[in-house]
Amino acid sequence: MRLKGTGWRYSKGFVYIGQNTVRKYDPKTGKVVGATPRAPETETGGAGGAAEPTLPPHTPGRGSAGPVAGFLTPAGGRAQPNPAREAAIAAFRAKYPPTTPMIVGGIEEIRLDEPARELYAADNYLGGRVMVFDLDTLQFKRGWGAYGHALSAMTASDADRAYTPGGPMPKEFRGHLTLNISNDGLVYAADRNANRIHVTTKQGKFVKEFILAPTTGVGGSTGGVMFSPDKSQRLLYISDLTNNHIWFLNREDGKVAGQMGSMGENGGQFYGLHMIAVDSKGNIYTGEVFAGERVQRFVPVK
Repeated sequence: MRLKGTGWRYSKGFVYIGQNTVRKYDPKTGKVVGATPRAPETETGGAGGAAEPTLPPHTPGRGSAGPVAGFLTPAGGRAQPNPAREAAIAAFRAKYPPTTPMIVGGIEEIRLDEPARELYAADNYLGGRVMVFDLDTLQFKRGWGAYGHALSAMTASDADRAYTPGGPMPKEFRGHLTLNISNDGLVYAADRNANRIHVTTKQGKFVKEFILAPTTGVGGSTGGVMFSPDKSQRLLYISDLTNNHIWFLNREDGKVAGQMGSMGENGGQFYGLHMIAVDSKGNIYTGEVFAGERVQRFVPVK
């Protein structure tokens, strides 16, 4: 199970690990042999190239809040508006506009398109940007936002990311963007905090939008995206952290074909369903956060 903002992929003897950027490792020596371009600072302050985040001490047997810390209102309510902080964020976004050809936020997902020798990264800056890099040189090639917006068409305004569950879809990605690439060359970008999945070509041309469990509140419904193992990849498998389901969607039209799981700590239940993976035999693997903090494996029934 990976941590929020991390991921790894393996290609031709190299391992690619993403967190605040994507690093290319030689598995024989463990040395970093390359990295995607990365902004030297972060929107919330601090160095953008820090190798690891500072984590609180871990108590064995006790799960952490995981990647969704902050869902519950803290004692005393939410923090009040901070004009100085808002001004600092505005200045940062002016310095690093949506067209910035490097990772600026954290990495939510990485995928490799080996035939095309390209690396796809979901940068969580400005609600999410799909960023494509050359797999060998790790130099930036192209990117886009919601509805296939070119980076030059994206805005830095939070108003364009505002979303009320069940309401109109925001113009830009809302947050926690993950992605996957189908066998027929389509990119599925799941915007979890807006309960939707955007389908584009590899060049970022918008094809269609699927909306899933639209009344789901804070946390959202559209987490990790995987495909059924058949050649045509008829189904999408979607992990839903908030409702604690795996959703099965028809890939063609996004209609719900079924669901699996409920909230709980028993086998077959989920408590913070975050990650999902599917192997060539159709086995499903899930990873949980919050107090779940476990991996489960589900075998197809024939």
